[in-house]
Amino acid sequence: ALRLSYLHSGGHNPAILDQLLHLQLEATVLEKGSAGLRRGRRMGTVALQPAPEAPLAVPAEPPGTGTHGLDEALLAVELENRRLEDELLALKVRRERRADAGSRAAQRHTEELARLQAEVGMLRCHAEQTRPWLHPPVFPRPIAPPLPP
Repeated sequence: ALRLSYLHSGGHNPAILDQLLHLQLEATVLEKGSAGLRRGRRMGTVALQPAPEAPLAVPAEPPGTGTHGLDEALLAVELENRRLEDELLALKVRRERRADAGSRAAQRHTEELARLQAEVGMLRCHAEQTRPWLHPPVFPRPIAPPLPP
């Protein structure tokens, strides 16, 4: 939840993301260990017993066949999967923010262009109304006779 909150609020520092992933892994290990201790005390022993795990996407081998390493590997893969999903989500959020910012800028430019075009139209209209109507220029008669060809 902490990593997701960090990513949703725009966080993208790789060092912090790695630290959050490490904390998540530690918390998972501690949760498994404390659940195993509670179960062992109820049975009257103090020996650490593995805690029941949530169902995984890949079926594990039957217990007693050396699946402890496989369970850890699957947990590591699952945590990496979650990290990558979080990273993808952060990238999507950043891309959407950039697209929103770009569309807002384009809208502002369009509005400014429309305002300027309206202003130019008003100035043209004003200039046509205030311009004195000039007659075509009348040239004075030539003083000298025309030149021979």
